[in-house]
Amino acid sequence: MSNDEFHKIKRLPPYVFEQVNRLKASARAAGADIVDLGMGNPDLPTPKHIVDKLIETVQRPDTHGYSASRGIAGLRRAQAAYYGRRFGVKLDPNTQVVATLGSKEGFANMAQAITAPGDVVLCPNPSYPIHAFGFLMVGGVIRSIPTTPGPEFFHALERAVIHSIPKPIAMVLCYPSNPTAEVVELDFYKDVIAFARKHGVFVLSDLAYSEIYFDGVPPPSILQVPNAMDVAVEFTSMSKTFSMAGWRMGFAVGNERLIAALSRVKSYLDYGAFTPIQVAAAAALNAPDADKHIDDVRQTYKRRRDVLVESFGRAGWTIPAPAASMFAWAPLPEKFKPLGSLEFSKLLIEKADVAVAPGIGFGEHGDDFVRIALVENEQRIRQAARNLRKFMDGADETLHNVIPLRA
Repeated sequence: MSNDEFHKIKRLPPYVFEQVNRLKASARAAGADIVDLGMGNPDLPTPKHIVDKLIETVQRPDTHGYSASRGIAGLRRAQAAYYGRRFGVKLDPNTQVVATLGSKEGFANMAQAITAPGDVVLCPNPSYPIHAFGFLMVGGVIRSIPTTPGPEFFHALERAVIHSIPKPIAMVLCYPSNPTAEVVELDFYKDVIAFARKHGVFVLSDLAYSEIYFDGVPPPSILQVPNAMDVAVEFTSMSKTFSMAGWRMGFAVGNERLIAALSRVKSYLDYGAFTPIQVAAAAALNAPDADKHIDDVRQTYKRRRDVLVESFGRAGWTIPAPAASMFAWAPLPEKFKPLGSLEFSKLLIEKADVAVAPGIGFGEHGDDFVRIALVENEQRIRQAARNLRKFMDGADETLHNVIPLRA
């Protein structure tokens, strides 16, 4: 029996990012210097005081046993305190906070906790893959809604409630958006919560990029809306804020019923992150200078954003400046639109030594875009722009050779 005969595997499309990753690895093996702006893997070091706390704790023998699946008490208290400081939201660390192995695991296990086969979930398109595939893997059905906030967003919600059978059980939101970097204001969340409470729909908000914003207005939490706790859970991550991607540390907070369901599922599946990691994560959240570190990270990504927009623009590719997140959502240059995002991404590796993430990997409505991650320093971004300029100068010849192959 081959893998593609298993029911859950059949529900998953080919992972398009893997095609780009293979090409990238092959180019590097051949000696190419690839500027990798594809994966959203922070290149900044984890702050020293967090690493020091990990080292200190890992040397205690009493921290090497099984940990707490929903997170040690000190870590849950630290996350509740962060929500109080940052958003003015009061959380009970015992019933409204659970630590997750990154926000990705939290989403996947929440889907497992609340979804019956055939349940309908509303999900933005384009969106981060786990938002949809967490539900697809457990037998749910995805109905796409717009990523862009506005009247059409709410029209889509109304149509979904009228025309979906059965009625949707939940909707997924992600602002600042991965991949599109869209942001919303609190009034948008107020309208979402009003809709969700009226129709009995849960709201699952991904706020992984809450601290990576550039234009002076901190992204709000959906839990700031009065009565949001009745229907909403929010997922956050230490990965980007504290450059702790490999540590796999995140949180789900909010509605007690949903948090209890997630905790119950997790209790059967894992014993939580290694205790020293949880202790170090609590130290990160509680540190007196945490805000200064976060601002340093924010300014680093802002400088990279500005260099990307300026240098790629001079190279002939206009990139809209993202207001938040560590990504730019870039429309394909006009000449290359017929190729689609996957073939264009492959060409960038082959001809320009630059890796980006094809938009099709985030949903069919992403195919006219690529996602560019701000995970290389300014010098490397400028190098990518120089490579890109040569690539764009030879665009006509490149397209002449490529498009007949796709016809």
